[in-house]
Amino acid sequence: MTNVIFTIVCIIVIAIITVLVTLYFIKNHKNKRYKAKIDKLEIEKNKLDSSPVIPELSKIESYLNNEKLEKMYDNWKERLQVIRTNQIPKITDMLLDADYSLSKMDYKKTTYKIARLEMEIYKVRTNSEFLLNEIKEITGSEERNRAIITKLKIKYRELYQKFNESKEEFGDTAETVELQFENIASKFELFEDLMEKNEYTEVNDVVKKIDEMIKHMGNLIEELPGIILLGTSILPKKINEIKEKYRMMTEKGYPLDYLNIEYNIKESDEKINDILSRAHDLNIEDSLFELKVMLDYFESIFTDFEKEKVNRLDYEEANKNFKNRFTKTNGIMNEMLSQIGEIKQAYNLSDMDLKRLYSIKDELDALDSDYSVLIKHTSNNTFAYSELTKEIESLSIKLSRIDKDMEDIFNSVGTMKEDELRARQQLDEIKGILKESKYKIRDYNLPVIPRDYFIQLNDAQAAIKEIIKELDKKPITIEVLNVRVDTARDLVLKLFQTTKEMVRTAMFAEMAIVYGNRYRSSVNNLDKYLRYSEKLFYRGEYKKSLEVTINSLNKVEDGIYNKLLNLYSTN
Repeated sequence: MTNVIFTIVCIIVIAIITVLVTLYFIKNHKNKRYKAKIDKLEIEKNKLDSSPVIPELSKIESYLNNEKLEKMYDNWKERLQVIRTNQIPKITDMLLDADYSLSKMDYKKTTYKIARLEMEIYKVRTNSEFLLNEIKEITGSEERNRAIITKLKIKYRELYQKFNESKEEFGDTAETVELQFENIASKFELFEDLMEKNEYTEVNDVVKKIDEMIKHMGNLIEELPGIILLGTSILPKKINEIKEKYRMMTEKGYPLDYLNIEYNIKESDEKINDILSRAHDLNIEDSLFELKVMLDYFESIFTDFEKEKVNRLDYEEANKNFKNRFTKTNGIMNEMLSQIGEIKQAYNLSDMDLKRLYSIKDELDALDSDYSVLIKHTSNNTFAYSELTKEIESLSIKLSRIDKDMEDIFNSVGTMKEDELRARQQLDEIKGILKESKYKIRDYNLPVIPRDYFIQLNDAQAAIKEIIKELDKKPITIEVLNVRVDTARDLVLKLFQTTKEMVRTAMFAEMAIVYGNRYRSSVNNLDKYLRYSEKLFYRGEYKKSLEVTINSLNKVEDGIYNKLLNLYSTN
């Protein structure tokens, strides 16, 4: 028991020692981390102490030859004094305060003070750098501006040489351009004068102005010859060509008002004069672009002229085709309407067909009215031929639709005539088939014609009479006529088939009896069957007679059934 207690106590002691050691190391690590931050901030503070502002400010003393620069110098000294005597000592105090809080292990305050230190150092460093840049703007002015001016002089000479080589291309603006070169040269002289007097505060403005003037001169040398060429030669020539072409096409009847040529030429002339006037003042902003836009516009006018010529040819061709088609269609319609009384008398036209016909006539009249308006617009030169072509194409589409509707009506009437003609032809054919059926009956001279046959014959003859009756009606109802023809044709064909089948059956029934006579006296009971077959034959039951004969003979001569049946089938 004592050993157990001792073990537990040892474990607890070891655990406590472990916790204490761990806490010690954590605190030690934390102290080192915060200490490293404070040391780093102290290094940043020392850099501020060694800032190159003082050496750079001392250079200004040799340039102090004007009141403006002296004021700037005094201001810089005051700002530097504030940094050195107020702001940097304040940072030193803040470093000591943060270090003290860390020694007390007050990590919350330490964190807050370090954050304030970082912000203060950043503020002082920014002020110092901004001050240094302002001072260097003066101390580095000579070297920097000398380098800039050297490049600008090289550019100036290049531009002046290019101007002299192409001076005639500048027209009457050449003198103004040359004066601008002289102005730039005077600015170079002003720069040298200011540099000799150490007027560095004025030099930057002069350098900036020279740079702007050189850039503007570069644009002038690049664009002004093109502006003069377009404004004084190319565009005026193009405008004169447009005027002449416009006059000629207008005299030939082309409707060109929609192009607003005269108004646009007037506006362009005013714009060109304004651009040339501004060019004399060396103001060429957007001038070359505007002149090129005008040139593109006048080039497109020639394209519009050519399109109008093509559209006129297309319109005249489309107009000619439409007029011919309309005249033909209207003539056919008038001819149809003039015969409508005869057609109605001959055929039983439906109310729908008549309504459609008169509706198509109304559409033709409306189309004729639209076409008259189009011709009026054409003669007045109101619309462009491209628009007129679209209109005539639209009218052509309507005419095509009317032609299709008329074709349907004419096909309907034509079909009635064809059906009537076909009915008369089929009547002759049906009569011929009926006559052939009668001839077949007479040719074979059957002993008896069954009563059913006469019923079929009467039905066929009655159906033929119905066709004749329908054809004699005025007007003819084609639907009824077609039904009558179909019925009569079916009945006559059925009669013809019945006649053919009956005659053939009778023929072979007689042949079978004749064939069986050779066995009549030698075979028992055969005579009885043949007499019965003959009795059936003369009663008109030809099929039954044939069956009785074949069945009786098959007992006498094996295969006679198939032999006679084959002969019956092939004939």
